[in-house]
Amino acid sequence: MEQNLSAADLVVRRFSHKYLARIRQSLIDVHADAYVDAMDDEFNQRFPWFVDHWGGNPDFDCVIAFDGQEAVAFAYGAPSPPRREWWREHLDPAPEKNRTFAFSELAVRAKWRKTGTAELVTRALLEERDEDLVVLLVDIEHPRVQATYESWGFRKVGQRQPFPDSPVYAVMLAELPLK
Repeated sequence: MEQNLSAADLVVRRFSHKYLARIRQSLIDVHADAYVDAMDDEFNQRFPWFVDHWGGNPDFDCVIAFDGQEAVAFAYGAPSPPRREWWREHLDPAPEKNRTFAFSELAVRAKWRKTGTAELVTRALLEERDEDLVVLLVDIEHPRVQATYESWGFRKVGQRQPFPDSPVYAVMLAELPLK
């Protein structure tokens, strides 16, 4: 029997750097489910390192959506160092605003896709941020994902391959608060 899933039924909780040990495995589990078809890729297999890297930042900010006790989606990131935002190389002139939140990761369990859950956790993560701008990367092989971010107010400002074995990403930027 197919059940109707809705993001409205989820509870979203916010976690900071000090809770990383408590939420780490939930992030890894959601990611593994969300990327099950791509987990043979070495880059995706390094996700636990990325969790530790971002979660080790004292300003790490993460939201997790729960269906009961089960984590079904998350979004996380951290502020970029002022005046050292890497995305500026893609714009000439770059915006004068200089406080940027780096939106590092979004993952939604496969059965929760197309339910509004991605937007729910994205907006929950960003609604309390006081930075001027938010930047993220989207694999250029996923134009529908890029279009979704564009519908939320992001615009593509360039392309970047941050690691030799990573995909090429669209660099996307938006002003905060999101519209």
